Amino acid sequence: MHIEALYAAKPVPFGPRGAPSAIQKQPVPFLTVLTSGTEEDEQGNKKLHGGPEKVLHQFSHRGYERLSEAFPEGNFVPGTIGENLIVEGMDDTNVFIGDVWQMGEIVVQVGAPRAPCNKISQRFDIKNLDRFVGNEGITGWYFRVIETGTLNTGDEVKLISRADKTVSVADLMTAVYDKGNPEKAAEYVQLDVLDDEWKGKCERVIKRGQ
Repeated sequence: MHIEALYAAKPVPFGPRGAPSAIQKQPVPFLTVLTSGTEEDEQGNKKLHGGPEKVLHQFSHRGYERLSEAFPEGNFVPGTIGENLIVEGMDDTNVFIGDVWQMGEIVVQVGAPRAPCNKISQRFDIKNLDRFVGNEGITGWYFRVIETGTLNTGDEVKLISRADKTVSVADLMTAVYDKGNPEKAAEYVQLDVLDDEWKGKCERVIKRGQ
């Protein structure tokens, strides 16, 4: 597998309130990847996006295909959901929490799914599109960085390691999103690979189901 495309943007006023956002990304030939972010890409809301646990966001062709099927009026093409990279063959069903991936000269680890926000709906002017993305488990995922460097379009991508007990990005997201699945949440909350934030999300779903 190889990096098909990379995307970046600087925050600009966006949406009905003109809040700063960098969701409208453009293709770039490379990203200078650091442990806290990249030099080329920025975030409008640093409380919800960016930082060491959310350095890179990856989306998938499968996600775009599902969106196009459900909302044919939308112009869903790679780069428009706000991701930093896309790789043929990687999607929410076959990427797992804790996966360690070599991408060119950098090494990254899958930390968590992307929690969909309303800027996705605003981006395409489709009501509740963010809810659809969450319920379908096609949110994409965030990487934390283990080894820094320059990530280039065309770089080789390969899986280095996967935990024995883990969960796919899609299964974790659908277990905690909206009303969630208490039985699955109770199973996933026991996983060592989950960080405290997502264990907390699982615990809240479990409590609602009691």
